Amino acid sequence: MTQLSSDKSTAAETGSVPRQQEANDPCSPVHIDLRTEEDLLAVRHAVRAATVTVGFGIVDQTRVITAASELARNAYIHGGGGALLIEYPQRLGRVGLRLTISDNGPGIPDVEDALTDGFTTGGGLGHGLGGARRLMDEFELDTAEGKGTTVSVTRWIRS
Repeated sequence: MTQLSSDKSTAAETGSVPRQQEANDPCSPVHIDLRTEEDLLAVRHAVRAATVTVGFGIVDQTRVITAASELARNAYIHGGGGALLIEYPQRLGRVGLRLTISDNGPGIPDVEDALTDGFTTGGGLGHGLGGARRLMDEFELDTAEGKGTTVSVTRWIRS
């Protein structure tokens, strides 16, 4: 099993506790299955709504939506589908947006290669994982051959 973690923050995280989505709580976690092309569109819409809820400016909205789109597409294409969990962590009074995308695909045999720009096992440009890592403040990847992949990324509101 390969685990990779990249945290650009230095503060200790208090984190958020996953809960079921509640109709009256715009910051409750959201779960989206990734089974069809339409689900990829739903991911972009849900993540955009979440960035607005958190209060990101247009540039950070674009960064987060782009990262989400790349990661969701990877799970759909390479992992045979998967799921996205959107959460709203808080750390020392700051609010962020955490996206966790998981699949039960074949896993990533060489994480360092997969994070290299231009590396692709399909017809894409090869910016997915590395691009998502650069666009977000925190990046964690957990993968094992034959067991799937989970990627968690977080972006924090700038003070």
